[in-house]
Amino acid sequence: MTYQSNKSQQLFQRALQSIPGGVNSPVRAFRSVGGTPIFIKSAKGAYLIDEDGNKYIDYINSWGPMILGHAYEPVVTAIAEKAAHSTSFGAPTELEIEMAELIKEMAPNVDLVRMVSSGTEACMSALRLARGYTGRNKFIKFEGCYHGHADAFLVKAGSGVATFGIQTVPGVTAGVSQDTLNAPYNDLEAVEALVNEHRSTIAAIIIEPVAGNMGCILPTPGFLEGLRSICDAEGIVLIFDEVMTGFRLAPGGAQARLGVDADLVTYGKVIGGGMPVGAFGGKRAIMEHIAPLGNVYQAGTLSGNPLAMIAGYTMLRTLRDRPEIFDNIEAKCAALEAGFENALNGTGIPFQINRLGSMFSIHFSETPVCNFTDAAAANNALFNKMFHHMLENGVYLPPSAYESWFLSNALTDADIEHTVAVAAAFFKGL
Repeated sequence: MTYQSNKSQQLFQRALQSIPGGVNSPVRAFRSVGGTPIFIKSAKGAYLIDEDGNKYIDYINSWGPMILGHAYEPVVTAIAEKAAHSTSFGAPTELEIEMAELIKEMAPNVDLVRMVSSGTEACMSALRLARGYTGRNKFIKFEGCYHGHADAFLVKAGSGVATFGIQTVPGVTAGVSQDTLNAPYNDLEAVEALVNEHRSTIAAIIIEPVAGNMGCILPTPGFLEGLRSICDAEGIVLIFDEVMTGFRLAPGGAQARLGVDADLVTYGKVIGGGMPVGAFGGKRAIMEHIAPLGNVYQAGTLSGNPLAMIAGYTMLRTLRDRPEIFDNIEAKCAALEAGFENALNGTGIPFQINRLGSMFSIHFSETPVCNFTDAAAANNALFNKMFHHMLENGVYLPPSAYESWFLSNALTDADIEHTVAVAAAFFKGL
């Protein structure tokens, strides 16, 4: 099939007349890689079909939630059946209890769970809770980590903010920024210095335990353990943002995979099975400060929406009952890594591949990529060229060097082989 983008180009021009930048989330605009974004018509399993009829092997998977592939039949059926009973109630349902019980069963250190409607809302609420619990205002985040678009998190954030080169966001007040303390990812000494400088004023440390918003970046040995020790010593709430890693890296998420306990955890992506959803949960002593038990107010009309709950419940139950899925996806991701290494070795192109479980990224760098500065220093222009070559040959990658790739269990060995072959042809042609 010959790659075409005529209809996508027409739709983008039309979208520009009604939607800011033509998209409803900035990274979709392809500004980082150049060109016109593709408009998707349908998806099934490991594949996307765009409005021009092009078929792609998908390595975004809706930025993580489609871990079992698109239009996974049990999830689609469950949503359809639930929708027949109404799409929203604004009142409690038994399904919300079942969802909370399932999360508690699968994830360590979660005594109580509050459902929300997005990962941004989950992180924003967890930070507010940490502040209310400790009576402190400041918090530490890490350069290049993205915790949603709430004001407090948009200081030196990753993901789309990094993609667009925006490090100072208009509309975020100086007062908010003053309470946001930044440290380089994987730099424990920098965290210790901030804690010493702002002793007894820091409510929380929030971190992606495996970063996915500056590419996939793993914590160095001892880093997360060091944060846990600092928080214990200083009465600081440790928040793991597991919107990406939760129920993707392991049945119990990054906490289970890496063996480090958080006080609060935020979730999204997989727990909604592709529906808009988020959650935050953690230790009972902290969570009991949330209204109506406590005075830290948080609310949402669509929180616990029945369609989101049934989609997420069906997805999580599948992952709980079939833990071999995690081994299968990890094996596919390891094969992808080996294929890229073989394709690049001997080309003279410097590269680093970061991978854990089914999260993956490639950085064209001579040195290891362990933080945002390393990621930004890589040859991201080469990534952009590779992106378009892959797209035109049926492989859909994240349209930014600062985003992790996400694999699904629907991928076949042939899909991996095709992906590697397309990449090898690109590298050979340089």
